[in-house]
Amino acid sequence: MKIIAVTDDQGVVSEAEWLANAERVHRQLRPQLPVDYVARLREVFAAGGRMAVVADDGNVVSVAVWRLVENTYEGRRLYIDDLVSDAARRSCGAGRLLLGWIEAKARSLGCDVLALDSGVQRHDAHRFYFRERLLISSYCFKKVLK
Repeated sequence: MKIIAVTDDQGVVSEAEWLANAERVHRQLRPQLPVDYVARLREVFAAGGRMAVVADDGNVVSVAVWRLVENTYEGRRLYIDDLVSDAARRSCGAGRLLLGWIEAKARSLGCDVLALDSGVQRHDAHRFYFRERLLISSYCFKKVLK
């Protein structure tokens, strides 16, 4: 397995074929993404998002979308929008590999915090996050506007 940075540090898609190949796995977490997946992700990248994938024999196994956030309570934060591994390939080490890469990226960018939100129903993901030493540090409140 190897990690491919689909975008560079400015959000420019540097590995275009991997962006399209990520869709099948990414939709396992986000089935509501629009039909034009590539166009939507390009909008996310233009707004600061970045993507990396884990590939095995040319197949995407895990996908991460992340971004840098500067805030008043943590400083510089690498925030993970999405982290998903192919349901058929879970527990094979791809998620751990990708999370380790993201943590190293956060450290290299001078981040003070690595963070993500996870839906309350995602029990298997929570076991993984706890095992990888992530902690629940706060509640996330939201109001849907659309």
